[in-house]
Amino acid sequence: MTDIDTRQWGTADRAKAAAWLMAGWVALLWVLEAIDHATGHALDTYGITPRDPDELADIVPASFLHFGFDHVASNSVPLLVLGFLAALGGIRRFVGVVALVIVADGLGVWLISPSHTNTAGASGLVFGLFGYLLVRGFVDRRLLDVGVGLLVGAVWGSSILLGISPTNTTVSWQGHLVGLLAGVGAAFLFRRRRGTAITAA
Repeated sequence: MTDIDTRQWGTADRAKAAAWLMAGWVALLWVLEAIDHATGHALDTYGITPRDPDELADIVPASFLHFGFDHVASNSVPLLVLGFLAALGGIRRFVGVVALVIVADGLGVWLISPSHTNTAGASGLVFGLFGYLLVRGFVDRRLLDVGVGLLVGAVWGSSILLGISPTNTTVSWQGHLVGLLAGVGAAFLFRRRRGTAITAA
């Protein structure tokens, strides 16, 4: 299997790859929700119930599942846009960032969410991608990415602050907060190495 590394591609090629990847990802979320709806919400059991050892197997699938079409719709646009912007920097790097955020967020939900709750949804990843994009440019010292981060912060910053507020009991603020922190950490872990030739983000 050939590794996909978009760093040496032209800008149009990288944009096309990122767009197809995220369109497919969001489409998968809608297909899964349609299956969940058709089966009487059978997939909801793959959400995360905190501190149950058996639930550790659900920390990855939970990020692809939602509780209704309104839920998946609320995550679709930010996931599509933020994922596209993150994937422009290279598919391999993007996959590493996403894997870190999903696993860290799932473990965080499992550890600190209230007992007797069931948590699922892509919002933890959305918050992680937000955190990643917000600081990536500063970590990599790339002016263009700094601008992207500032734009992302201006568009979604207020929603992010609301989403991590403990007073907001309608969402898993724990998952949002852990996802955000994981995304920031991913920007440092997957930062560009000095001397690497990159043409554009």
